[in-house]
Amino acid sequence: MKYEYSSIYACQDIEALYYKEEPKDYRPPFFHDEDRIIYSLAFSRYINKTQVFTYQKHDHITKRMTHVIYVSKIARTIGRILGLNEDLIEAASLGHDLGHTPFGHVGEAILNEISLKNNEGYFCHNIHSVRILKDIENYGRGLNISLQVLDAIMAHNGEILSGKYEPVSKTKEEFLKEYEASYHDKKIITNMRPMTLEGCVVRISDLIAYLGRDIEDGIRLGLIKEEDVPLEIKNVLGTKNREIISVIIDDIIKNSKGKNAIILSDKIYKAIDKLKAFNYKYIYALAYSKKEKQDIEKMFNTLFKVYLNDLKVMNKYSNIVKYYKIMDESYQKNTLERIVIDYIAGMTDEYFLKEYNKIQKNKHNKKEVA
Repeated sequence: MKYEYSSIYACQDIEALYYKEEPKDYRPPFFHDEDRIIYSLAFSRYINKTQVFTYQKHDHITKRMTHVIYVSKIARTIGRILGLNEDLIEAASLGHDLGHTPFGHVGEAILNEISLKNNEGYFCHNIHSVRILKDIENYGRGLNISLQVLDAIMAHNGEILSGKYEPVSKTKEEFLKEYEASYHDKKIITNMRPMTLEGCVVRISDLIAYLGRDIEDGIRLGLIKEEDVPLEIKNVLGTKNREIISVIIDDIIKNSKGKNAIILSDKIYKAIDKLKAFNYKYIYALAYSKKEKQDIEKMFNTLFKVYLNDLKVMNKYSNIVKYYKIMDESYQKNTLERIVIDYIAGMTDEYFLKEYNKIQKNKHNKKEVA
């Protein structure tokens, strides 16, 4: 089945590149990628992973799953108006945060320190999202996901704002080189650009999806009030999530239609930059207390140390040993440190706490009783 996308800059289905030959069926290639992503085990774990806030008892605070759905919706809206490949956009949107650790960016920063100390390179959630799909899912054999989707996921970093998102062409070899080098060179991670215009849409949509929603979450939790948002931001973007999304999308459409780039006007770019700074100071910096961060760091390091020892002695009661034994032989060739990092990164918040508490109660080396 063949679809044509109206923009001359759209990635057409016929251009899809795979590392393994892909049998054809009635699904277009990027639509097929989307199916593989939403049926992956990692996707199911989104539902109990932190977006910004962990220790808050509130039913309406954003979780990782809801954030990912917001990104998908925003990105598909932009892609549809610009005539781009919505299947590619949706697959990348839904897969972009698979590599996030428990406890969000706080957990990611701690696991990055652990990874560096153990000579496993930088840990970045966008790179790990690719690793999950390429090397961990399907019991260590990986899923056959297109190069374009993997690249859009890898280059999605929504924390880095730009006034212009312009794609850069890549071969399979160049993609792999960039992916592998990112473990050892931080500049590669920060300077990474998507290979498709669809990937650029996903990248800016990640930012759009969290900015306004995080303000509303901050208001719900009493961290800020709507009137705290500076007028220089409010007068340009608004303060409600729907206003911020609408204003930014309108600006993107006006400036990007018919161009091979996603472009923000200078006025909107500056307002977004100021809103990001406001959110970091009054929301993200206050999402965890100093003690909570110290407690999380202690838990990460404890789990890493215990799991590493469990693999060395093959502790049959340990869940990481059970995980190791069901994985493909090709995956088992990884260093034990890398396997532990993979395992911890894949945990939900709830499972992470359960495993830590089991260790603390000295039930780790005994048969689990339901």
